[in-house]
Amino acid sequence: MTDMTTSNVPQKKAEMTESLKLQLNTLLGAKVLAVDVFRGELNFTVNINDIPQILLMLRDENGGSFTQLSELTAVDYPSRDKRFDVIYQLLSVTLNQRIRLKAEIGDGEVAPSVSHIFTSAEWSEREVWDMFGIFFSGHNDLRRLLTDYGFEGHPLRKDFPLTGTVETRYDDQEKRVIYEPVTLTQEFRDFDYMSPWEGVQTAMRQDDPQPVQDDE
Repeated sequence: MTDMTTSNVPQKKAEMTESLKLQLNTLLGAKVLAVDVFRGELNFTVNINDIPQILLMLRDENGGSFTQLSELTAVDYPSRDKRFDVIYQLLSVTLNQRIRLKAEIGDGEVAPSVSHIFTSAEWSEREVWDMFGIFFSGHNDLRRLLTDYGFEGHPLRKDFPLTGTVETRYDDQEKRVIYEPVTLTQEFRDFDYMSPWEGVQTAMRQDDPQPVQDDE
């Protein structure tokens, strides 16, 4: 009896997800550009300008009571015309379900702030602005969050240099932290991660001597 009940859990979860998918598709209507299920969670692709209205609809009881914005982040695809995806992760404690909203936005375009809908978005939007350079209109305090004042660039963009743009150190003579261009103490090194006994021969490794044949 227990085995039968356990085996029905994934099926019941899939049925609940499909039911929620139909419910939210009907609720959001033309605002949904695409929808799919990934690892049992719903993913909705929507327009970035519709995000505040969609979040209000989903937060309502009729929209599933998704009252928690657990994550707000972005992904960079430099080869696309609209290079960024802004991602909103929502949780409904009532339904024990998570859904994901995804909206494309181009470099230099402005996303509407949702910090007035979910207070958890206040710092998340600051982080996305700092790391990706996506501006949120209507945010009360959109400042950098993880980098220093005067920092140049946005570190999570794919075209940001791995070494950064500046480095800092404390100067004993000036008695303060100073900024300087990045200087590498050594060049980048490439590793083949192969065993020295089985890998590529190197200049430091000598050829094995020929074995000495014993005279019979």
